[in-house]
Amino acid sequence: MELYSGYINQLIEELANLPGIGNKSAQRLAFYLINLPKERVEHFAKTVLEARENVRYCKQCYTLTDNELCPVCRNGSRDASTIMVVENARDLAAYEKTGKYEGVYHVLHGAISPMLGIGPNDIKLKELMTRLQGDVKEVIIATNSSLEGETTAMYISKLIKPTGIRVTRIASGVPVGGDLEYIDEVTLLRALEGRTEL
Repeated sequence: MELYSGYINQLIEELANLPGIGNKSAQRLAFYLINLPKERVEHFAKTVLEARENVRYCKQCYTLTDNELCPVCRNGSRDASTIMVVENARDLAAYEKTGKYEGVYHVLHGAISPMLGIGPNDIKLKELMTRLQGDVKEVIIATNSSLEGETTAMYISKLIKPTGIRVTRIASGVPVGGDLEYIDEVTLLRALEGRTEL
């Protein structure tokens, strides 16, 4: 039995298709939007459409931007000789929040996953190799610690090492505030291997 009329159900369905939004959240958002003044809803819809039409890849690092170059690539004070390779734009944003990394980025838009049919040609690897023809001293591989992320990191490392460019991998290990008894063996082993002197 349908609880709501067609338009409300349609709106709930569309919102529920968004990542991380379940049915209850979709209902809550639908009723919130319906109760907003018409001008606010129109502005919201216009903003979504304009973002969809105007956002594209940065022509240098391939993050999302509405300009030819993203703010990081436009910033002349960044160290262009150090490139951090990340899987997606959200990972780039996470590192930028630290305020400590002064190099530039390269966004792959995915990770190698034979199980899902994603190979090296399906992510921005060719573009990374083109960038390495410039004055690059180090590539920091900051892919996730998943099977796909590790596979991608190893593949990139094997591609870059013959060029003589330094290739490093971000450390992974015990999260701050984590209880050791609840942490998996692989994470604990990584934490042990990546230990530093105090």
